[in-house]
Amino acid sequence: MPPGPILIFDKSFLQGLSIDEAVWLDHFFLSNITPLFFVETLADLEKSVVRGRTPEDVVGNLATKTPDMQSHPNAHHQQLLSAELFGHQAISMDGRIHRAAGTSVMLGDQRGIVFKESDEEAALARWQAREFLDLERQIAKIWRRHAAQLDLASVCDGFKNWFLQFPKPMDLAEVKRFAEQRINEAPNPDAAFHLGLSLLSVGDDALRQITQRWVAAGRPPIKEFAPYFYYLYSVMLFYCLAVAADLISKVRPAGKAANLVDVMYLFYLPFCMVFTSSDRLHERIVPLFLRPDQSFVRGPELKAALSAIDGHFDQLPPEVKARGLYAFAGWPPDGLSFVMTTLFDKHVPAWRKRSDDVRDESPKMNKAIMELVRKFEMAQETDVGAVAQEKAEFMQVQRKVRAKKGKWMRVPPEAIANGGRDDNEPESPS
Repeated sequence: MPPGPILIFDKSFLQGLSIDEAVWLDHFFLSNITPLFFVETLADLEKSVVRGRTPEDVVGNLATKTPDMQSHPNAHHQQLLSAELFGHQAISMDGRIHRAAGTSVMLGDQRGIVFKESDEEAALARWQAREFLDLERQIAKIWRRHAAQLDLASVCDGFKNWFLQFPKPMDLAEVKRFAEQRINEAPNPDAAFHLGLSLLSVGDDALRQITQRWVAAGRPPIKEFAPYFYYLYSVMLFYCLAVAADLISKVRPAGKAANLVDVMYLFYLPFCMVFTSSDRLHERIVPLFLRPDQSFVRGPELKAALSAIDGHFDQLPPEVKARGLYAFAGWPPDGLSFVMTTLFDKHVPAWRKRSDDVRDESPKMNKAIMELVRKFEMAQETDVGAVAQEKAEFMQVQRKVRAKKGKWMRVPPEAIANGGRDDNEPESPS
């Protein structure tokens, strides 16, 4: 089944889903799992919870809901920013996920990339089993302490002086326009360039090297020199100005992390087609930064759509459901959910031209797929240089996923027979 729209979600959305709804999220979307989601989830180890539940239960439950079949962890924004500013890599912002580097391999005369299980994916598997390393517990403590300080209070207060020279924005859309104008039309380009690097916590040594590279290039507009840097800069300046204009609070209600944590999800917005959240601040600010080819969906609306899909397919006979989701749920049911059909019409328009029963379940087809997987596994590592993802002739993602999650068997029985475990929560190769 071709993947559906590339999706980014925040923790607030996933918390609201049932396990079965989360299964359909994973089935119909290709999820971009941001670093922020991992650290926010892990930070719950240090959070007080309701009576009768442990922090380990809370994190384990979230880990179980997290997409694992059709998902990829995105590289950290600082890693991407550094690669762009030092001229090592152009960062595409067209909805594609930027997964951390894989292993370049050769299969015959074809060059490809194999992505093995990432540290984040391995951690999620442990968390599902309520297994947490001491290091992860320390990270959780540090992150919760750090998040409480992420209000940039003094920095944001300093931007109030800007409104002595310019009219104070009256809404968030005006703040965004104002921020972009201050970057693009700055009377002192050097000062504007350094401000952006400072807001994004670029160290002094790196700042000097990057500035030298920019000066050597003739001080081009920031948007041309480093588009991803420009985008991150505009998000951070937007946040500071919005706080200074009293349009965004510096901190969230007592006991919650700083609003900046929510704003930082926007750092990964260019790497998806759809963004969903149940957070009110996201509902206010994400649409301001969307490209025309992107969508924002309120968490409760997408949850309702997934719930309707779950109820629809649950009416199928048990023998049909036992064949696995891929056998009978190729695409969302047409006409069942306006939200789903609208998203697929916009982002995967070819879906309507395909049959609802897109799976060829013949033994020959399944055998051919397994043989191809084994060939990829035998591909030899190559030292002829890194293969860019957009130029790879094939890619393989190696991981183990649970063949059954909630009430749903997700893969065909023959896939389990070819290497997965068939128990109450079986795992299967993907």
